[in-house]
Amino acid sequence: MTVRIASFNAENLLSRFDFSGFRNELRQDRVAQLYDFDTEAQYQQAEIARAVSLTDDTRQLTALAIAEADADILCLQEVENLDTLHRFEYGYLFKMIGDGYRHKVLVNGNDGRGINLALMTRERTIDGAKIEVLDVTSHAQQTYETMGLYTPDLTELQKPGDKLFKRDCLEVDLKVGDKRLTVYVVHFKSMGGPRDGIDGRTLTMPVRVAEARGVRKIIADRFGPDGGGKRYVIAGDINDYSEKLVITGDRRNGYRFTPEQAAGGAVRELTAGGFAENVVARRPEMDRWTLYHTRGPEERHLCQLDYLLASPAMVRSNRDRLPDIVRAGQPYRTLFPDGQEVERYPRTGWDRPKASDHCPVAMTFDLV
Repeated sequence: MTVRIASFNAENLLSRFDFSGFRNELRQDRVAQLYDFDTEAQYQQAEIARAVSLTDDTRQLTALAIAEADADILCLQEVENLDTLHRFEYGYLFKMIGDGYRHKVLVNGNDGRGINLALMTRERTIDGAKIEVLDVTSHAQQTYETMGLYTPDLTELQKPGDKLFKRDCLEVDLKVGDKRLTVYVVHFKSMGGPRDGIDGRTLTMPVRVAEARGVRKIIADRFGPDGGGKRYVIAGDINDYSEKLVITGDRRNGYRFTPEQAAGGAVRELTAGGFAENVVARRPEMDRWTLYHTRGPEERHLCQLDYLLASPAMVRSNRDRLPDIVRAGQPYRTLFPDGQEVERYPRTGWDRPKASDHCPVAMTFDLV
């Protein structure tokens, strides 16, 4: 019996408009900056037109990426609420895959923008095994203090009473056939931009490391420090990487992709001691990326931000399986290493529309 699990940051799967750009240029879409708006009402009308015209293509591409991932259990990041998820499934996914993800889980978390974690499952796996959602636990209310995870390197960033998880650690107990499985859906603190000569990853690292330690503690407190032989998967956007492909060169002379290791990081907190395996690391070094990052020609790289971290019990019988990374929804501005180019979905743009800035990661696991 097998089960296929995927994680995907769907990038702002929202059903509301954001008019804050009228008063804050930093929140204003780039196309709006080309125009002068005399009144807020005028700005709102233009913003509604812009968002609606872009959203249909974007969500068709999002649905195509999900359909290609073809998961039995789908972990999502950046979803507004259950109603939005229902509308998206009915209006887009249903037209591509039919009566698919009937079971949906979403709990409002801590993100100020209202982007939450969600999990959807089919009623049965491809093998015909029934999938049941047994229990759902949110850890959004945990603080550094309650988890005992406040450290001196957090002093400039957080207070002991602040929420540990910037969104949540959504714990979902499932039964697949006669096998139990627990999935932890996560979305860690974003890196942000550089400040005072320090890169964003380094600046915000202590927050993500604390989140990773929190997830590990939640699992260890329940199953034991070595995972207790239980089946669990940590799935989501960790917003951190252990390695990246640094991109140099230009269109005229060609691009070069140079692997570079990154020190520290949240991922290592979860894989240390064999607590969980980053299954994407089974792919070749040049072919593990799930996101293209650029701040212009001087700063470009490909890296893995999206993870399926599986417990020893999950990977013991899956040594020969490889995960899939769905890249056909990436915009044309994304630079691919030689031999990795894919045929983009119809109507994909240079920068937008796109399925997401992230790529879905999916893997089929044998449950024995």
